Amino acid sequence: MFLKLLADEPLEGRTVLDVGTGRGRLALTLAPRCGRVVGIDRDETALADARRAAAVAGLTNVEFVAVDAEAGEYAAFEPDAVVAHLCMSSAIAERAGRALARGAPFAFVAFHADQWKETGRRSRFAWSEDEARAALEGAGFAIEHLSVERDVQAFGSVEEALAASIGLEEKWRADGRWFRYIKFLEDGGRTLTRAHLHVKARKK
Repeated sequence: MFLKLLADEPLEGRTVLDVGTGRGRLALTLAPRCGRVVGIDRDETALADARRAAAVAGLTNVEFVAVDAEAGEYAAFEPDAVVAHLCMSSAIAERAGRALARGAPFAFVAFHADQWKETGRRSRFAWSEDEARAALEGAGFAIEHLSVERDVQAFGSVEEALAASIGLEEKWRADGRWFRYIKFLEDGGRTLTRAHLHVKARKK
């Protein structure tokens, strides 16, 4: 769905900044359509993996730079478009707004406020629709598309629910969500919600 939002953008010959690129999956996907892609992230290990993947794919128009997406400025990269996948905050929107020229696109996927709501704790990167609208308008963007992709898994037993979340246990134990989810299941809950916000906006 996210790539469809970018399908009609004329990216040929243009520079795209991929914020929070991680291992570069989105940057590498977009590179064949663009003049240049720059992926930024503060995770050096992930960036090293991204550089190796670019080399294996023979992509010479993509680079990966260590930058804190919420502290650095984007203007130095002279982007014609900014994209982000599951790395979104007001600070990122503000920096995109300062870096992009009028009419330039800003597209992203963010965790929705309902993501894993059964754990009783929102990700700091999660947004509701109203929060996204307010942040984007404040950063000087006009929203062209905003939708929520939601998948609610329902389980027949506690065992099924635990099996479905086994890959998340370590992460959730570290931030306290695992015990809240166990309590949710003990109280009779049998769901797990995954929800993403898909947005495309344009600089006014």
